[in-house]
Amino acid sequence: MSCSLCDLPTPDPPVTADDVDGEFCCRGCLEVQRRLGDEADAALEANEAGPDLGAEPVPEGREQEFLAVEGMHCSSCEVFVESLARDVEGVDAVEASYASELARVVYDPEAVDSDALPARLSGYGYEAHDPEETVDDDGSDVVRFLIGGGFFGMMAMLWYVIFLYPTYFGYPPVVDFGGLDFTYIAANIWAFTSVVLFYTGFPILRGAYVSLRSWRPNTDLLVSLAAVGAYTYSTLAMLLGRSELYFDVTIAVVLVVTAGTQYESRIKRRASDLLSELTQQQVAEAVRHPSGERVDVSAVGPGDRLLVRPGDRVPVDGTVVEGSAAVDEALVTGESLPRSKEPGDEVRGGTVVTDAPLVVRAGEEVTSTLDRIVELLWGIQSARPGAQRLADRLATVFVPLVVLVAVATTAWLLASGATPTAALLTGLTVLIVSCPCALGLATPLAVAAGTRTAAEANVVVATPALFEAAPEADTVVFDKTGTLTTGAMAVRDVTATADDEEALLARAAALERFSSHPVAEAVVDAVEDPPEATDIEEHDRGVAGTVDGEAVLVGHPSLFEAREWTVSDDLADRADEVRMEGAVPVLVGRAGRAEGVVAVGDETRPEWAEVAETFADREVVVLTGDEGAAADRLRDDPAVDRVFAGVKPAAKAETVRRLRADGTVAMVGDGSNDAPALAEADVGIALAGGTRLATEAADAIVVDDDLRSVPATFDIASATNRRIRTNLAWAFGYNAVAIPLAVAGLLNPLFAAAAMASSSLLVVLNSSRSLR
Repeated sequence: MSCSLCDLPTPDPPVTADDVDGEFCCRGCLEVQRRLGDEADAALEANEAGPDLGAEPVPEGREQEFLAVEGMHCSSCEVFVESLARDVEGVDAVEASYASELARVVYDPEAVDSDALPARLSGYGYEAHDPEETVDDDGSDVVRFLIGGGFFGMMAMLWYVIFLYPTYFGYPPVVDFGGLDFTYIAANIWAFTSVVLFYTGFPILRGAYVSLRSWRPNTDLLVSLAAVGAYTYSTLAMLLGRSELYFDVTIAVVLVVTAGTQYESRIKRRASDLLSELTQQQVAEAVRHPSGERVDVSAVGPGDRLLVRPGDRVPVDGTVVEGSAAVDEALVTGESLPRSKEPGDEVRGGTVVTDAPLVVRAGEEVTSTLDRIVELLWGIQSARPGAQRLADRLATVFVPLVVLVAVATTAWLLASGATPTAALLTGLTVLIVSCPCALGLATPLAVAAGTRTAAEANVVVATPALFEAAPEADTVVFDKTGTLTTGAMAVRDVTATADDEEALLARAAALERFSSHPVAEAVVDAVEDPPEATDIEEHDRGVAGTVDGEAVLVGHPSLFEAREWTVSDDLADRADEVRMEGAVPVLVGRAGRAEGVVAVGDETRPEWAEVAETFADREVVVLTGDEGAAADRLRDDPAVDRVFAGVKPAAKAETVRRLRADGTVAMVGDGSNDAPALAEADVGIALAGGTRLATEAADAIVVDDDLRSVPATFDIASATNRRIRTNLAWAFGYNAVAIPLAVAGLLNPLFAAAAMASSSLLVVLNSSRSLR
């Protein structure tokens, strides 16, 4: 059976409640369903909230593969890449995302080899590859722009400046060429312009071709029409011996658009190294027990006994059959404290055995919780996020409209008796003056300014989507462990009854040095120079030994009970209080009697209260894998609206998805187990002190690990969003004025190019202003 919320296996019997439909793997999932279930399900169905996660189950006999696809830069590219894949025999479904440059492919393994999929999806300038492979940046984009565009464009424009422009205005050339034939000059300009158009402008031309193939007209199509139109007209004019050449228009259009998209391409390329950390932490081998044979995890069958040594990860989900040990589940559950596992207890694949070996019997499905987290995150990252830029959303209307106006203007002039040259020039002027360079630059340049400002505030912006979604966030979801808390185990408090607190803590550290348990490490870190200890005896719940000639015992209260050491009522009550505070009580005793309690746990970040005040106008939700007192403390915080406790990673992502049914959701986290939720949220913000996977799944990364940088991120995103809107307003305002002037014949192609460049310059200047 699988959980009705997160699809993880359920215990026997499953967690249920009379007032909640379904069977669940834990109380956390049940509470999420109780509080968000029916209402969120209805909203999701009605509004189709959230991205299509590729959540449709893979049909029996089919497999799915995730591929990175280099070269996608608009929604038309998504449609085209999907069409390439669907033409492959044996491929059932494809979903591409240009924002993350990922594609999810469902295929028949008997009809097509997975190793052949990248080659079958490559072509037309797109290159598919295994996303775990690192693709070196060979600098081809820079070469294409600087050499192809910069050098050859400059050479062509040199002829214009010293020869053509002066003659256009009736002046002699700047340099006397001694009667150099005009045909030679024109041929040089044509050759240089050809390099700029077909080499530097190749991505633009390809984008136009793709938009036509996919019936999704985009801004590349309009840019290409303007550039190719000016080039074609000028080539014909050159062959006819005319001196009015507009190759400079082609060069200006290509270079302005290419320069504006370079920065955006660099941002997107940073997403190509997704999931590296968590994928590396997946277990590849298992050790059979008792033979000690190392085998591939794929060879493990249901019921196989596997040996897991201290420091190793559990290969697959299963049940402990021999041994007792503390297991660190933080990576896959988010729980801050290691849990003791004994025969009969379930363990999850991907968790770490810390202090003693275990023998684990593989479960029926022979799967790993960690593997499921990886699969879930791939699915979310490869999902289509929708249009990322307003320009792309409007292109499907704007581009055909401009082309229609240009064609109609040309036809009307021809019908009214104008010469073919004049009619064609006017139509070309309409295309050039409406060339959406300012529209195309409006977002990336504002994004560049926002990214720079964010960097100054110790925030790295991973995707431009942050600036669109963050200002709209209605709900801010915080992970607890490592985000609201420090994430590191430390001594919170020491209570001593028969000695001073420092001496008690020193005796505890003398013994805890011999334990690898994270709680023991916290005690040791709290003492600079602990005394020497001898006669060490390690136990499942603590350590015994001799310190300064006296018998000392340190550990869990159950160890004191098992050894029949006396624990006073006051210390027993204090131990209960420590547990209620969400910490771990460590008893310390001498000569058969407990003498104190050390409280160990992670502390709430000191800046949390200040940060919470800044989100008073938004709903604040806390998700945590912890349960009990650790979660109850947050429920009592007046700044927190809702707390979901005992929530597993898959359920975190599902909880965020359901919260999105009511509005835009931002998620703040730090751990690998938060990555699916960070990717699922409209806005994901990761603290850099966390895992690499979390930062790669996020839209923004707080470099200084300071929680106060989170509200600063929202402020910068809002300012950037306003700048984007201002730029777009100017770009559309310019077109509203310039296109009618071009239609009326009041502009020629050269002035149209100058007007287009001027509009782009104003967008550049506006974007360069400080956001603060």
